Amino acid sequence: MKIHEYQARNLFRKYGIPVPDDVLCYTVKDVEDNIKDDGKLKVVKAQVHVGGRGKAGGVKLAKTKAEAVEKAGQILGMDIKGLTVEKVLVADAVDIEKEFYVGLINDRNVKAVTLMASAEGGVEIEEVAKTNPEKIIKLSIDPLAGMMDFQARAVALQLFGDIKQARQAAAIIQKLYKLYVETDASLAEINPLVLTPEKEVWAIDGKMNFDDNALYRQKEVIEMREVTEDEQKEIDANENGLSYIKLDGNIGCMVNGAGLAMATMDMIKLYGGEPANFLDIGGSSNPEKVVEAMNILLSDKNVTAVMINIFGGITRCDDVARGLITALDQIKTDIPVVVRLSGTNAKEGLEILESTGLPTVSTMSEAAQKAIELSK
Repeated sequence: MKIHEYQARNLFRKYGIPVPDDVLCYTVKDVEDNIKDDGKLKVVKAQVHVGGRGKAGGVKLAKTKAEAVEKAGQILGMDIKGLTVEKVLVADAVDIEKEFYVGLINDRNVKAVTLMASAEGGVEIEEVAKTNPEKIIKLSIDPLAGMMDFQARAVALQLFGDIKQARQAAAIIQKLYKLYVETDASLAEINPLVLTPEKEVWAIDGKMNFDDNALYRQKEVIEMREVTEDEQKEIDANENGLSYIKLDGNIGCMVNGAGLAMATMDMIKLYGGEPANFLDIGGSSNPEKVVEAMNILLSDKNVTAVMINIFGGITRCDDVARGLITALDQIKTDIPVVVRLSGTNAKEGLEILESTGLPTVSTMSEAAQKAIELSK
């Protein structure tokens, strides 16, 4: 689960991490009504779940209130990487002498939370890792001991050099780690963490993601969830016992079993197609699952053909066939559907589908090729 920058900043404040004052605005009028004309430089920032907002024109400086109103009008409604900007954060700008990066992630390679820090702040850490990996400091944190004071100070000293500034940064790092652990985060980063000409250390941008499997015990976090239409589909699918992830292609996939789903997507790619989703109906023989799965697949406007690939073990192919017929009776779509059934009750399932006129094939490769052909 992702949250917006303004929500991350609110969590930072709660944990004592210094963040400049800001106001969240949904309309230009909100900016007019809530921003003080105090002569302070403001920064107007688009609030969308993507990076690269600055490069896309979604972050602008304003010297006056009138200019802040003007900039907000330019950003609201803007399209950034396919997402429409519906709200902006108007924050006090901070004079910057130097920018740094501090972040925490779950590192599966070392089976621990890893602290990453760099003096190359203000840019995407992935770019630093690619071009200047030696400039990233990494520290694996013992999950039983947590982050020790001396570890935070050692990292901060490598970044700042000056002991007074390093102490400020070390305190922020410790608070960020506490926030990370207590909220079951999977990512927490401050980029940039800045040093001002007055030698103060501030967090002026933040990003946080959370472990979906721990949301049941994170009431405050889950209340921050703002889902897109596609994310809502994933949530609805999960509640119906389905595993669904939207992709960018046009061949809808319905499969039982994660391994078979991956193989099916690979097969589509092999023959020059693009899968539109990952959808695993699991091992149940409940026809209603097939109905729900077809509803989800066909609600994707990019889907121009559907490939159903079932290998019946626990799942009975005849139940899948009945569910598919019910789904198509309800949905009334003209999108072509290709079916491959194999395994438990496959013969019975194919007999049930005979009256529908749906294309049926015997192998995955045939199914993939046929789906790609019909999608055109």
